[in-house]
Amino acid sequence: MNELFKNETVIISGGLGDIGRATALEFAKCGANIALCDVRPTSDAKGFLEMLKQHKVKSYYSRVDVADANAVRNWVMRVEDKLGVPGIIIANAATATFSGVHDITPKQWSQELRVNLDGAFYLTQNATARLLHWGRPGRVVFIGSWAAHAVHTKIPAYCVSKAGIRMLCKCMALELAPHQILVNEIAPGFVDAGLSGKNFKNNPGAREKAEQKVPIHKLITAEEVAQQVIILCHPKNRHITGSTVLMDGGLSLLT
Repeated sequence: MNELFKNETVIISGGLGDIGRATALEFAKCGANIALCDVRPTSDAKGFLEMLKQHKVKSYYSRVDVADANAVRNWVMRVEDKLGVPGIIIANAATATFSGVHDITPKQWSQELRVNLDGAFYLTQNATARLLHWGRPGRVVFIGSWAAHAVHTKIPAYCVSKAGIRMLCKCMALELAPHQILVNEIAPGFVDAGLSGKNFKNNPGAREKAEQKVPIHKLITAEEVAQQVIILCHPKNRHITGSTVLMDGGLSLLT
């Protein structure tokens, strides 16, 4: 077993999604203990937790709605009690409504911003507060999107929420820099998994069209996103903070 992150605790929201699972597995392979939350029932996590245990690390799952500030605060405290203070914080939970600006309902708009933006804030606010309390350094990674800067006509709430995450990343990075807590964003383009993956499955031909649109003609896997997260959290990364790692295969060169 790679022991790069031995004795570290990693906390991941949206932990049962494709990117959440891939990220958890990559950290577990490197010896980290893993804390996950999602809105899915505990029974849905059982098989994955068993997989993580094969890497001889501790793992813990909670059913948590990240849009509920109190629920997130309580989850962070439970994780600290069971696995130790999380030194690596991954804000990954997200949802997307495929609807134009005149079709999306107020409820859908509000829910999407609450999960994607508020949820990311609640997790990182509470988890970094514990690092400050204990005087410990840490790493924060937001799973953002190239949609934070590239206009998409069918996912307005998603674009707005990811743009908000990008500025939250910068604000938090500056405030926490003196405490050696580095804060960054991974901004994938078309991922052949997660929310994009579901869209590809529901729309025949969409995957092939997306693949052709990307200048390198390749889609991103969940595992590739996870590997980039590992790089940002590497102990030898002592200077990168407030940055966006854009991994979109050149899509942004076209906009």
